[in-house]
Formats: sequence, structure tokens, C-alpha cells
Amino acid sequence: MKLLLDKAHIEGIRYYDVWKKNGGYQSVEKALKMSPEEIVEEVKKSGLRGRGGAGFPTGLKWSFIAKPEGVPRHLVCNADESEPGTFKDRYLMEFLPHLFIEGMIISSYALGSNTSYIYIRGEYSWIPDILEQAIAEAKAAGYLGKNILGSGFDCEIYVHRGAGAYICGEETALIESLEGKRGNPRIKPPFPAVQGAWMRPTVVNNVETIATVSPIIMLGGEEYGKIGVGKSTGTKLISACGNINKPGVYEIPFDLSVEDFIYGDEWCGGIPKGKKLKACIPGGSSVPILPANLLLKTAKGETRLMNYESLSDGGFQTGTMLGSGGFIVLDEDQCVVKHTYTLARFYRHESCGQCSPCREGTGWMEKILYKIEKGQGKLSDIDLLWDIQRRIEGNTICPLGDAAAWPVAAAIRHFRDEFEWHVLNPEESQVRNYGIAHYADPLEVVA
Repeated sequence: MKLLLDKAHIEGIRYYDVWKKNGGYQSVEKALKMSPEEIVEEVKKSGLRGRGGAGFPTGLKWSFIAKPEGVPRHLVCNADESEPGTFKDRYLMEFLPHLFIEGMIISSYALGSNTSYIYIRGEYSWIPDILEQAIAEAKAAGYLGKNILGSGFDCEIYVHRGAGAYICGEETALIESLEGKRGNPRIKPPFPAVQGAWMRPTVVNNVETIATVSPIIMLGGEEYGKIGVGKSTGTKLISACGNINKPGVYEIPFDLSVEDFIYGDEWCGGIPKGKKLKACIPGGSSVPILPANLLLKTAKGETRLMNYESLSDGGFQTGTMLGSGGFIVLDEDQCVVKHTYTLARFYRHESCGQCSPCREGTGWMEKILYKIEKGQGKLSDIDLLWDIQRRIEGNTICPLGDAAAWPVAAAIRHFRDEFEWHVLNPEESQVRNYGIAHYADPLEVVA
């Protein structure tokens, strides 16, 4: 069942006239006949969990927003999709912008936001034009602006372009950037629901979460909640990439097994050249990597499914997270040490530097992994890496520290023998990863 991508195949669907002819904006018309409280209740009944990574119940998050008299409230959409391996929000904005705008209107109405914002990553340079065109079309048709459809509700939506900072995917850093300041995460409390954008009550949700509000209103919260497995209700968009035959964006049911998703002809179509699966990062670069033997089965020996509960079964010892749905597949020839080094470089570069454990720790981990890759590592470096990531996790203002620590921890936990092989066989590792028999600088080789 497709709830979000069911119209994606229709030619010209990104334009208002085609979208409207195919049932567009019916959810807005239905929602505006309900009270804001009724919409929040429907979202609660649906069991919708935030699709940006954390998986927090959306309706519950909405219910936290403060409602002081005479103080404006804001909905801010986090379209700063910067998690490596994740690109499903881009797909929605580029090809189904009116689905997204419908969700923005309904969510704004439910939250009492007369002025809402879409904060989009700077690298998506062509998409703001698409969104602004969709917003203009919706406004011309009477779905935005003053007194929408005679409901008495006024709403304007503005697109704000970021400057390409991963840290601005964190909601308080995003708000700081939206206000024109450096994108540093805020200390919480106060939480955005109490004091967010311009110190006003604010809810931040990502693109997929907001787009999903439209089918929830059309189906009804209870009916939507019947789709899925347990607390993983509805469907989920997955960005599939890496060593697979059919990379792309897929809308999956939550009862789909990881094995079927990787090898099914309807989905990723298997691994090129018949190679074996080595490992997978199922939820974007920040979630723990899992080897094939733990990825295809749970800790209890059961089939592992593509949902929040099944992927996290066993905790980080034997499980991982669905996260943002950035599904990265690694075949048997891939080097976990090399990829871990690449991720460490990314997180060091993207750290805002506000917290000492993250500022110093991410750089330290990158340097050690660089040494191992360059053929100058020691066995004691592996234990040092473990100790550093342990001291970063849970000791920073925002989750970027955790995001930097978890890939390193999981790589050592499940592939320690590969780290040791790199240390004990430096020349062979150079040939394997870079096709050279001397200690070249990986930075130069990548460049």
C-alpha cells in the first residue's frame, strides 16, 4: 500500500492543476471543517512517529506546544536533509510538492501557526523554486493567505534556505539559523514547544512527517493506525543506496523483512554481480552498522523487519535504528575501516565546536582512523577509539556527538578483527583500499 507515493507516477503531478484533478487538497478541505484539537487527536490515534530519525510520537509532540494568550505560534519544517545516505525528503519536495504543502497547511492549522517556515538545506539549490511555485499556486487557489476557504484561518508559508550545515538538522540549531544567527544548538530546557523561533512556541517536524498528515486526515487516525506493525504504524519512505542493483526511494510496509527489501525484485533487486552482503547501515550514517548475520535475523533468531522495534531489537549490542531511513548496503568487498574513517571526517567537519567532547573527540577519532588507514596504526589505537567514543556519547548539548560516536562504536563492536587486520597488515590494506603499495595519504587519493 502506498500512502505518499501513490500519485508519483502521474505526469505533471508537481503542478497544481494536475494535483487538484487527482484529488489534491481534499485533505485540507476536510481538515478545515474540523477543530484544531480534533486534528491533533487524529494524529495521536494514527500513532505517527516522527520520520526524521528519533521516531517520537508526532501527536504527542504537537500536544506539548504552549498556548499563551496573544503570543504567535510557529510550525517549522526541517527540510535540512543532511544525513548521509538520506534523500527521501528531497524526492517528496521535488516531485510531490503539493502533498507536502497540504501537510504544512493542515499542520499549521492544528498548531495555530499563522506563519510557518520550511528550512531547506543549501545544497538543494533547485528545490526552493519548486516549493515557492507550489506555495504560489496554492495561494492563488485560496488554500493559503487570509481566511482560507472561509474558515477564518490565516496562513503564510515561507521557504528559508540554509547554508549547508549538518548541525542545522538539530531543531534548536535550525531555529537559531532561521533567526539569522550561527546554527549552534541551544541548551534545553526551555524546549521549542515553549520557547522556539523568536522565543515563541514552535513545533519542528521533518518533511515526510508533515506530508504524512494529509493521508491521515483522509483515512482517519484509527484506520491509519491499523496499517503497519505494533507501534510502527503506516508506511515509511526509505532512501536505498550503496551496493544494490536498484537504488532509489521506496515506500515500504513495516512488515517487510530486511532480507526481502535487499533482495526482492520489487525493492532493491539484490547486490550487483551476485556478491554477498557484508553489512548495512539502515537508518542513515549516524546509526550503528550491523553485519549481515545480525541484520537478517534478530537477537532471538527471528526475521528482522524494516520497522522501529525490530531493527532496535537487542539494543546497540545486536541491534540498530531505523533512523531517517537512509539504507546503505555494503557488499563483501567493502572495507568497514575505510568507511568509518569517511564518516569520522564528516562528523568532525560538521561539529559546531560548542561542546568540548564533540569538538575535540571527533577530531581525535578522525586522526586515529587516519593513522590506521595510512598504515601507522597500533593495536592500542583501537581501544583508544573505543574510549573516546564512549566519552563523547551522552556528553554533548545536541545529538551530533552521539551521531559521531555510534558509527565508530558499532564498527569496532562488530568488525574489530578488520581493524586489527589493518594494523597488522598495513601494506595489504593500502593495496586493498587504494590500489597502491605505499603509504599514500587517503585525503590525496580521495581527491
